[in-house]
Amino acid sequence: MPCQSNELRQVPLFSLLDDDELAILAQQVELRDFAANQRIYKASDPSGPAYVMLSGAVLVTLIDEDGQEVIFSQPRHGDIFGFASMLEGSVHQTTAIATVPSSCIEVDRNDISVLLATKPQAGLDMLTVLSGEIHAAQRVIRGRALRNPNELIDEQETFGERIADHVASFGGSWTFIIAFLTTMLSYVILSIVLVAMHGKSWDPYPFILLNLFLSMLAAIQAPVIMMSQNRQDSRDRLRSELDFEVNRRAESEIQALSRKLHYLTDVVGDIHNHVHVPTTPTDKLP
Repeated sequence: MPCQSNELRQVPLFSLLDDDELAILAQQVELRDFAANQRIYKASDPSGPAYVMLSGAVLVTLIDEDGQEVIFSQPRHGDIFGFASMLEGSVHQTTAIATVPSSCIEVDRNDISVLLATKPQAGLDMLTVLSGEIHAAQRVIRGRALRNPNELIDEQETFGERIADHVASFGGSWTFIIAFLTTMLSYVILSIVLVAMHGKSWDPYPFILLNLFLSMLAAIQAPVIMMSQNRQDSRDRLRSELDFEVNRRAESEIQALSRKLHYLTDVVGDIHNHVHVPTTPTDKLP
């Protein structure tokens, strides 16, 4: 079924094309209708056309490393799905199913090639739109990278965990060591002086009461420090997860950009071959 130019104008990828370019593209693409629960394509299918969502609802899923089916995207009006496989010429990595009766515009590599061969400027217009999407993805990646794991954990910490951090911080400082040694030496010297002057003290040698205080302090301080150490482990784990997410998104964007560059290289080569058609020399007339 043929497609109208005004329908293509609603697609963000083609929003910068002029009327002539849209008319050429409309002559090439097809308007497809899908019934409810109809599969548009499945993972491992050979490369085929991409689809532009017009109406209805489509669910795009993939299988993760654990073998679980996860939702990859739910295209809205004007969104494109199956675009990467179409450009790269590789098998589909996702499965697309129309959950309700849906209408889509079918676009393949030949449609884009015909448009670019006729209107090369259209390629720059589409690249402009794609560059905006790439910049938007980069902003998302930067936003994820700027997330501070310490702030994320501090938002969820309890009053007890906050105390544990302060205790661990103070217990591991020179201030605590000096204060502790000063207090313990003062305790021992005062007890010895009282025994020498009055013959008795509240804690004479071997300072049994002092040993009891030290044991109680160690019994309380150890689990408090362990609580703080567990929170530090949580910070490190969260930081590693954020780094992994950022690296995975960056890798995905680099791969997508590489596929688009390869496609543009092929298109430029096709245009060059189309424009510079070799001609055979003719014999000179006598």
